[in-house]
Amino acid sequence: MEDESGKMSKAKFKQYKVNVRRNANALLIIQQEVSKAIYPRIFGIINAKKVWEVLQNEFQGNHRAISIKCQNLWRDFDNLSMKEIESIKDFHSRAAEIVNKIRATNDIMEKRKIVERILRSLSPKFEHIVVVIEETKDLSKLPMTELMGSLVAHEQRMRKFTDQPLEQVFQYSQHGRSQDYQAGARQ
Repeated sequence: MEDESGKMSKAKFKQYKVNVRRNANALLIIQQEVSKAIYPRIFGIINAKKVWEVLQNEFQGNHRAISIKCQNLWRDFDNLSMKEIESIKDFHSRAAEIVNKIRATNDIMEKRKIVERILRSLSPKFEHIVVVIEETKDLSKLPMTELMGSLVAHEQRMRKFTDQPLEQVFQYSQHGRSQDYQAGARQ
């Protein structure tokens, strides 16, 4: 940066000032965006790149930690199973959370693998719709939104048929009680 006389050339000094300003701006943005709980971890570091590295190492971890985290997420994905009382929407939220965490580690997930895993993870009451989807759809091209839309529609239809008899029983029960009450009042 310095010439033979020990002075910095005007162009290099100008570039130095630009770099200092950029560093200060980047540091300011990072400091403004981190929470109060995290700020003490980066307090005193004056180089934006070093602050970024500290945050990255703290929250992503080193390569080994990332690898272990990724393995745990894949295990969670492989063990994914819909609970018997769980709705499709709740199950989808749980599955999507795991998939998004895996993608955040920059691991590649094929759409087909996700769709197949979701279908295998559904509770037995969805077995007949799973067979229909597997037989009629190209799983490698099936968007997750379309799959979930079909499953939610099927779940709503199943609820309609299973809820209806209970409502009818309840109505009959109420109707029968009122008739018994009226008959008792007449006697």
